[in-house]
Amino acid sequence: MTSMAKRAQYTLEFKLEAVRLVKAGQSMAAVAATLGVVEQTLYNWVKADREGKLAGAGAKPVSPEQMELARLRAEVARLKMERDILKKLRGVLREGIDVKYAFIERNRRHWPVSVLCEVLEVSPSGYHQRRQRTAQDRPHRTRVSDDALLANIKAIHAQVKGEYGWPRMWKELLALGVRVGKERVRKLMAQHGIRARHKRKYIATTNSNHDLPVAPNLLERNFTATAPNQVWTSDITYLATAEGWVYLAVIIDLFSRQVVGWSMQPHMKAELVTDALRMAWFRRRPQAGVIVHSDRGSQYCSGLFRDTLKAYGMRSSMSRRGDCWDNAPTESLWGSLKVARMHGRHFATRRAAMDEVINWLGFYNARRLHSTLDYVSPMTFEKNWLAAQQGEAA
Repeated sequence: MTSMAKRAQYTLEFKLEAVRLVKAGQSMAAVAATLGVVEQTLYNWVKADREGKLAGAGAKPVSPEQMELARLRAEVARLKMERDILKKLRGVLREGIDVKYAFIERNRRHWPVSVLCEVLEVSPSGYHQRRQRTAQDRPHRTRVSDDALLANIKAIHAQVKGEYGWPRMWKELLALGVRVGKERVRKLMAQHGIRARHKRKYIATTNSNHDLPVAPNLLERNFTATAPNQVWTSDITYLATAEGWVYLAVIIDLFSRQVVGWSMQPHMKAELVTDALRMAWFRRRPQAGVIVHSDRGSQYCSGLFRDTLKAYGMRSSMSRRGDCWDNAPTESLWGSLKVARMHGRHFATRRAAMDEVINWLGFYNARRLHSTLDYVSPMTFEKNWLAAQQGEAA
């Protein structure tokens, strides 16, 4: 059994972002599932935040009046944010009632059906009647109509914000129980101009022109792993906002392609990548020997990062100079993130950009179908593997 069974610990940054998602209007269950934490743990963080204790024992005591005021403000902010989020979807979903019903069906575990119906201007009773008729008709249906299929495609396309081309769209439909051929999906998407957003090239962020120690390339482009916590990869990217740059560092487990650690800062010092590594270690608690692969950036060659690797019993591996293909899985993640959520967007604040990144990382880990994993999400892939291991051990 892997060391993943050990109790995970979480950095303050991770806890604060989890609480922020709840305050933004997502349900406890949805946030817990997205971030891979126990719902009771998330509840404890939210409660501690309301009491002013999440930052640790050094927090100042809060009076009952202040606690109640904070709770009311958080509730008002949550309701306003929830309504704002849903209202943003109006322009995307003005495609008819079938698309709206399909969207509600896909999101009813994230937001109350009554709120979804209100914002999308449909009747809750009409939605439930349609759902009941669909359930009754499903055993007798041999072929979904083009209109119904298109409604599902448009709803998925809106929810993933144009990230899926026809192969992922087809797999997503199959996962939802819509039995349809891939060629039919491809033709219907092409006929209605529904396509994935195209990727663009981005500038490298790290600087390898330094005299710091460089680790050997232990991977040699072998990006396969037979179990979790064998090989992790890491990299840095940047996001533009009106307030200035935000730098994002991630740690990816190559086995499941899951983002197991991340950090966002207004700088790209060694603390940025070290904080991401710490988050990954606290969440996974791996045994010694994990390979951590990165480029030759000064952040990864720094004494702080090397000392942290040594303390965790990890081995450093680095790409050849200027060779992005030596870290292709992480480069692929950047392409997906920037195409899906960042390209063409303008963020007034760093906080707005960070919120969008956290939202996408949760979607990527929990729901995004990954072609390398035979079109299941990273969390699902790892969950299935763990279930198989437990079955063999029984």
